[in-house]
Amino acid sequence: MEPERERTGKHFKKGRKRRRAPNTLVGAAEAMRARWELGERQPEAKKARLSAILFAENCEVTHDQLCELLKYAVLGKSSVPKPSWCQLFHQNHLNNVVVFVLQGMSQLHFYRFYLEFGFLRKAFRHKFRLPPPSSNFLADIIGLKKKQATRDQSKMGEGSLPSTSSKVRVNLQNDPIIQKYGSKKVCLTRCLLTKEEMKTFHFPLQGCPDCANFVPTKCNGSITDNSPLFGLDCEMCVTSKGRELTRISLVAEGGSCVMDELVKPDNKILDYLTSFSGITKKILNPVTTRLKDVQRQLKSLLPPDAVLVGHSLDLDLRALKMIHPYVIDTSLLYVREQGRRFKLKFLAKAILGKDIQCPNRLGHDATEDARTTLELARYFLKYGPRKIAELNLEALASHQELLATGQELRNTAEVVQQPNTSVLECLDLMGQKLLFLTREPETSELSSARNCETVKCLSNKEVLEQARVEIPLFPFSIVQFSFEPFSPSLTEEMNKRMRIKWTEMSTVYAGPFSKNCNLRALKRLFKSFGPIRSMTLVLETHQPHLCIQYEVLEAAQLAIESLDGVLVEGACIKVQRPVTELTLDCNTLVNELEQDSENRGTIYLSGVSETFKEHLLQQSNLFLGLEALILSSFEFKNFGSAQRALDILKGKDWKLKGRHALTPRHLHAWLRGLPPESRRPPGIRVIPPPSEQQALQALKVDHPKIAAWRWGRKIGKLYHSLGPGTLCLILLPGTKSTHGSFSGLGLMGIKDEEESNTPNMCL
Repeated sequence: MEPERERTGKHFKKGRKRRRAPNTLVGAAEAMRARWELGERQPEAKKARLSAILFAENCEVTHDQLCELLKYAVLGKSSVPKPSWCQLFHQNHLNNVVVFVLQGMSQLHFYRFYLEFGFLRKAFRHKFRLPPPSSNFLADIIGLKKKQATRDQSKMGEGSLPSTSSKVRVNLQNDPIIQKYGSKKVCLTRCLLTKEEMKTFHFPLQGCPDCANFVPTKCNGSITDNSPLFGLDCEMCVTSKGRELTRISLVAEGGSCVMDELVKPDNKILDYLTSFSGITKKILNPVTTRLKDVQRQLKSLLPPDAVLVGHSLDLDLRALKMIHPYVIDTSLLYVREQGRRFKLKFLAKAILGKDIQCPNRLGHDATEDARTTLELARYFLKYGPRKIAELNLEALASHQELLATGQELRNTAEVVQQPNTSVLECLDLMGQKLLFLTREPETSELSSARNCETVKCLSNKEVLEQARVEIPLFPFSIVQFSFEPFSPSLTEEMNKRMRIKWTEMSTVYAGPFSKNCNLRALKRLFKSFGPIRSMTLVLETHQPHLCIQYEVLEAAQLAIESLDGVLVEGACIKVQRPVTELTLDCNTLVNELEQDSENRGTIYLSGVSETFKEHLLQQSNLFLGLEALILSSFEFKNFGSAQRALDILKGKDWKLKGRHALTPRHLHAWLRGLPPESRRPPGIRVIPPPSEQQALQALKVDHPKIAAWRWGRKIGKLYHSLGPGTLCLILLPGTKSTHGSFSGLGLMGIKDEEESNTPNMCL
């Protein structure tokens, strides 16, 4: 792009500021704030990441809180408040957001079929409970409040143009835009430059003497009003042979950057034009990409009917040494009097209410400029020439009038600071669209939103296939799969059995003991592994045994690992769980719980008092990576830090009892509310309800047990195809029935972060 076309920054990804830790933390985690803020300032931390701890009340994240995170992921802290329940570090290095919604599933489904959800439980460290679903789950998490919907639509219908005077309306027929296009809305093909116009404005054309060595894009398909638009912007430097390409950015219609490359010129550079391009000798030195590489890549990316959009696009195509027949040039689309042209920065502010090419940044942002030209073209097509003529751009172009009407122009900061701002509005301010993939029968407020590209499919399989193609083209995507939920009666049965199973897994039998055993000493011994809910003496056996029901699964497992086969009170005892059909796969389940990515970074210690926590915090330099202390759980950044801390705390200096955690916090909070009537005395056999037996014997493809295994693997493969720096959320919204409501479950992670902290997984 020419030097007068400025940019907002020298970064080659979406420029957003970093954030600091929240002001309000939970419990002892408050002592970690300084360390988090220090970690945020570390220059080597260049990847977006999430803190290990979530600050959710009772481990539940509301739909509004989810919306907080999604808006922050789009705009960053300079524009919207920081999420109140989690920490997203280095948000400016976040590239994309993808939300998978498994409609018809809940937290109960996830833990009932925990072993089947192999990939999800191992890949996503951050898990949280969701409240029971509302009537419109998607609208809630995106921020499309029903009360606000009508007002938002009317506001959006007005666009972002300032109000105009009656005097301007009288002179509309003299406006050059009306004179060229008329007052009615125009189609895409009408906005294309004709061959004669391209020749007049010096676009490279086949057959021109000065374009003999130029490469055609091979885009020769038929153009329709549905042909895809691509925003293009280039940066140049001055070499011994004139202007040559140093950077190219290509943005797809959804707003996603599909190509952003630095290019090393073939000839000696005389002037880097750093003040305009942001490119320096240091930046360009390691680059090996040449012009021919970019030409080849661009030819492969563009479909046959691609329309390129840019500002003074002739200069960009000449820098690329390429010929393309279908172009929209926003410097010519927004016609000005006497053949002059509006600057891109002016159009962005006057039409879109956006501030680009800010003077406090070194150089321009080619991706932002490309995205802005694309948004200007879409705006022209949506609102038509009359709407733009009413603004009287010629009058606004004078510096004095621009300042006078500055308060009337759409102000991004004012919009996003409103509490009811939706994710769609945030994307709109960034010149981006939301992709929504769903099954054909699904209808929602989201699918009818103005700034949403909805693709309706006939099946979950088609949703998956479309996701592979469409997700890379959009910076924000929602992919919704729909599953047949359990019947209300079966759901209630499984809920009770699920809770009974976790109770039995937290119960151990120990013995045999002598008839003269010291019960008080035994109680102290077993209590040393964790809080006890109940302890009873079993006398039906030849020698006495104890039945100990712990409040947490980790305590029961620690008791088994520490005392089974050990000499206690003069007798070699056996410590084991009750054997029922609900605990037959207990060892397998415990092993898999240890590999759960959330548990790998967390250790459980028994008998930890508040005084001890304060003492430990004073020596926190011994425990690198410690992020939070909650109840008896110590949460670390990664498995290695957790393992080192566990070795120290169990060593001779500390002599504590502990192990890696087995129960995620949100699950512990759920089980803690276990009603007494749902438990049964350990060891009594429960016959599976006929309804569940029949359902599981059928093993139909759409049965949630099979869906969990099949779609967990499919989503895993799709996840691996996502680009690095992608914030990914898996949401099981929960279910409602005549028997009550069941909470949902959320899983969250960032692509690079999760893979670096997760062991290899076979899909």
